[in-house]
Amino acid sequence: MNQLNPSEINAVRLSDIEAAVEQLIRAVGDDPTRFGLEETPARAAKMFAEMFEGLRYSNDEIADLHGTTFPDPGTDMVLIKDIGCFSFCEHHFALMYNMKAHVAYIPRGCVIGLSKVARIVDMVCKRFQLQERIGSDIAYILEKILGTPDVMVVIEGEHSCMTARGIRAQGAKTRTNTVRGIFAEDTYLRQDVINQL
Repeated sequence: MNQLNPSEINAVRLSDIEAAVEQLIRAVGDDPTRFGLEETPARAAKMFAEMFEGLRYSNDEIADLHGTTFPDPGTDMVLIKDIGCFSFCEHHFALMYNMKAHVAYIPRGCVIGLSKVARIVDMVCKRFQLQERIGSDIAYILEKILGTPDVMVVIEGEHSCMTARGIRAQGAKTRTNTVRGIFAEDTYLRQDVINQL
């Protein structure tokens, strides 16, 4: 993944995004200079820079940024559920919304701060994504930080490429399960996580 440093995003790319938004407004048949739209390209550029912040970091860099752990000799499962998130489908640039991430892991000598898990989910989602990849990215980052292969990530959400266009299947939800380590081997443990969601 090509990485851009923050100053490059903030200085150069904002003007590029602004110009692209202005062109998009024209392309769909509206006037970017009319009242109500004249400041929209600048506002949208700042919004896009924030919503796609995750593109500026690799999974390894996200692990380094949010990898604060605490020693813990326990081996009981940790489950953090209902982490709200959203992302954009890389196929249509369509919003993936009403999403929730549920993350479980078995500690091996340390645990991670709960807010760090939510930050990891947020950063991974701030990219053009596939729902399946969101789970894999989160699992990879947590495996690296925690030193445990025993990670499970369940993502569920709605996709506007399916609900707002095409088939327009309102209310259709997609669930993906990313299972690693003991969660892949132990069907009882995996079902225990699913039962708690």
